[in-house]
Amino acid sequence: MTTKVGRIAAGVALLAVVCVPGQATATPERRPSTVTAPAVPPQAPQALSLVLDGGSFSLRDAFAILAGRPVTAQLAATVPAAMNRTRQGALAALTTQRVYGWNQALGPLKDRPLSPEQAEQFQRNVLRSHAAGVGEPLSDDVARLALILKANQMARGTYGVRPEVPQRLLSMVNAGVIPRMPQIGSLGTGDLQPQAAAGLAALGEEAPVRYMGREGPASEILPQAGLPREFVFQAGEALPIISGSTVVAAMLMDAVYRATALADQAEGAFALFMEATRAEQGSLDARTHKERHIPAEDAVAARLRTMISGSGWMTEEGRRRLDPANYEPRIQDAVSVRAAPHIMAGLRHVLADLRRALVREANSSTSNPLVFQRADGRGYEFVMGGNWDGSVMGHLADSLNAEITDVGVLSQELTGRLLSPRWSYGLPANLAGGTVGLNSGMVQVQTVAAALIPEMQARATPAGTLSRPVKDGQEDHNTMAMASVRHLQENLDRLAIILAVEYLMAAQGIDLIAQQMAGLPLGAVTRALHAELRRYVAPLGDDRYMTPDLERAIWLVRNRRLIPSAAR
Repeated sequence: MTTKVGRIAAGVALLAVVCVPGQATATPERRPSTVTAPAVPPQAPQALSLVLDGGSFSLRDAFAILAGRPVTAQLAATVPAAMNRTRQGALAALTTQRVYGWNQALGPLKDRPLSPEQAEQFQRNVLRSHAAGVGEPLSDDVARLALILKANQMARGTYGVRPEVPQRLLSMVNAGVIPRMPQIGSLGTGDLQPQAAAGLAALGEEAPVRYMGREGPASEILPQAGLPREFVFQAGEALPIISGSTVVAAMLMDAVYRATALADQAEGAFALFMEATRAEQGSLDARTHKERHIPAEDAVAARLRTMISGSGWMTEEGRRRLDPANYEPRIQDAVSVRAAPHIMAGLRHVLADLRRALVREANSSTSNPLVFQRADGRGYEFVMGGNWDGSVMGHLADSLNAEITDVGVLSQELTGRLLSPRWSYGLPANLAGGTVGLNSGMVQVQTVAAALIPEMQARATPAGTLSRPVKDGQEDHNTMAMASVRHLQENLDRLAIILAVEYLMAAQGIDLIAQQMAGLPLGAVTRALHAELRRYVAPLGDDRYMTPDLERAIWLVRNRRLIPSAAR
């Protein structure tokens, strides 16, 4: 008599023949727990060459840096002369203006004057006193991006610094020297602590940097990288290093880069779920979504239609196969299934808002004070304001966190449906591959996703509403944007795990009924997603050690291996 495990293996083989022509059949034997990519000769990524003019940095550039591409960056040919003109104008204006951070001290000490003789030491002291951050440093790619953003903003010529300052930052990037910039300390009112650490590294002090895979003080590493050991910041040049929120911007660009890939994979996982449950295709009808007048929703539904195009499973015949004698039309699926395009459109909508905001941020002046030519053309003047504030980015980070949390909740709800024969329309209880009862199936795999949901929900509380005054009331409103972005990054890690659970369980549901669905194909894209997952994770027969399976699925999600072709 054929065992249930044998039927699963036969069903998977049938899927390989019927649904995935030319693909090797998934094998049920265990794979090693260490996940590695297929043996493909590595190709060196194409180097990125940037010319910074303060007005044309793009998210395409940012994403290439975040993807780890080698980068060289330089100022545009016209930038140094413009910066020098502003610098000379700023120095001349100091003879008649009292200016924050130039000839006056900082923060609560803003009324304390500085003599010209104190200017150079003050720059060094500012960076030393403000480099008080702790915690995990930024990743190398995010740190590189933060330095490039800072240099690009300086290239606008409104900060009053010499061109040698952004050139020093870019020389570190080009040489592969990355300052270690701790994340904890910034209130989103200028990323003072992490940016001060980068400034100290640029000076050649003891601040740690990474170079060629090892870490050491900048004073030792810079000469090894072929750079001068020391650099001197002159009057007014330390404050533009620490002012503004370029670290928040770099981390938020990284979050957008990650969230976009997870949004793509959330749609792919949902398409597999629809196949496993033989869902009604009517919920994807273009006419319904067009009536909502939300372009992002139209686009999500269109991609899902492409993914399941040609599916024989999501038809009346497919739904009849599991229990022909008792089949009744389903009429419509649960809310989580029907409303999924709208729910996932919310994530896409916020991502679009963020892209626009971040391009503006990358090409804006975000320091205090700024230096402008007078309206009458007679010299320059300093203007002091709050142009460095990170409120818009912080609130958008909170919004993105809310959206990815909602997608995580949706994904977890869908995996819960797959465990129930009633909610999944006939899949074996717990998605057990062998004898149900003797085998517990994937119930604890689904619990991994459920365990992460309250953590996501707690971290999705908007930090941007939690301002508190500091520094003797001088900074009495703080955006808390760094907290918002750190919580967002943590929740992106959690969402990757939750989506991996959904992929594993949806694929298992497909395998469990493949034999009964013989002759009916999966959709054009869903069968490719199923095949890619099965290259790394065998279908579940009798119960086995599940952690390695889930770790492999997480690796696939984090390495963008399950992005549907419809999203590319």
